[in-house]
Amino acid sequence: MIKVLVIDDSAVVRESLSKVLASDPNIEVIGTAGDPLIALKKMELSTPDVITLDIEMPHMDGITFLKQLMETNPIPVVICSSMAEDGSHNAMKALEYGATEIIQKPKLGTKQFIEESRILICDAVKAAALAAYRIKAKFGKRAGAVPQSGTMATTSVANSTFIANSATTPFSAQNTLNSAIPHTIETTEKIVVIGASTGGTEALKSFLEMLPVNAPGIVIVQHMPEHFTRSFAQRLDSLCKVHVEEAKDNDSVIRGKVLIAPGNKHTLLKRSGARYYVEVKDGPLVSRHRPSVDVLFRSAAHYAGKNAVGVIMTGMGDDGAKGMLEMHEAGAYTIAQDKETSVVFGMPAEAIKAGAVDCILPLSGIADEVMRRTL
Repeated sequence: MIKVLVIDDSAVVRESLSKVLASDPNIEVIGTAGDPLIALKKMELSTPDVITLDIEMPHMDGITFLKQLMETNPIPVVICSSMAEDGSHNAMKALEYGATEIIQKPKLGTKQFIEESRILICDAVKAAALAAYRIKAKFGKRAGAVPQSGTMATTSVANSTFIANSATTPFSAQNTLNSAIPHTIETTEKIVVIGASTGGTEALKSFLEMLPVNAPGIVIVQHMPEHFTRSFAQRLDSLCKVHVEEAKDNDSVIRGKVLIAPGNKHTLLKRSGARYYVEVKDGPLVSRHRPSVDVLFRSAAHYAGKNAVGVIMTGMGDDGAKGMLEMHEAGAYTIAQDKETSVVFGMPAEAIKAGAVDCILPLSGIADEVMRRTL
């Protein structure tokens, strides 16, 4: 059972978020707080496994609380933010300071929308719980020994299998992909597709900072809500030699350019003549996500085949495993991040178990291998 403390200055949000989390039998909301000072008092009585945290609050803002928490008592934190521009910018800062996930505050909508929100919110909390060992190891001041990475990996794989088997839209959701995809088209240009989730924002930053300006065209799915992916892309663009931007429908995939799939949209790789481009479209959750790594990888298998390189990084669940297997069977070269450097060894482990991976590497070695395979 995952014990959660909800911190938000809105009583309505606290109530609605608590109801969403309580709907999952594996999650227990042990308390709520209107600001961090109240939360600290409640944490003296009962320590949560995961905290959901608003950013804009009275008495102490969420960023300040997060920084203090990581310095004194590191606990996995899920940022529960609004969709406003300031909210997305501050959420990116929170990831830098140690938050593991970002979710949007629950809101009213259609029955399907509410159910999708429930899945995404509960999965974010479960992913954060799986990242607890890494949080403690990185910030390292909490009492108690940190389990070895092998122990963490075993836990992650077991839990990711449980998550993947929960009720969701089937992977084969044909409305997401074209009903008829042509056979692989021969081309000489190499394309890289990457999927990541929990821990992926910092992993992608490290990976992209290692790439030279002439790196191959890259398309990335990082599980993240809409409006936050743009801030994420802008942050990466300011740090890297390659140009990074949020993908727009029909954007070309070219050398020196990285496209980040926008939140709440599926992104597919397509080809017309000698030109690779992306299609950004709506659709149901696939492998419990939108954007889905499986959708991107599957399109790369069909449109790029052996000219693609697929990389699956840290994250919970099995999104990307089936798509990477299709890439592998189409002749693409496939890479998985190893368990020692993964925050949550779920997605890479599932791809490895499926027989979809050619090479397992630490995060620090992936960029060199990608360049070696694409130049």
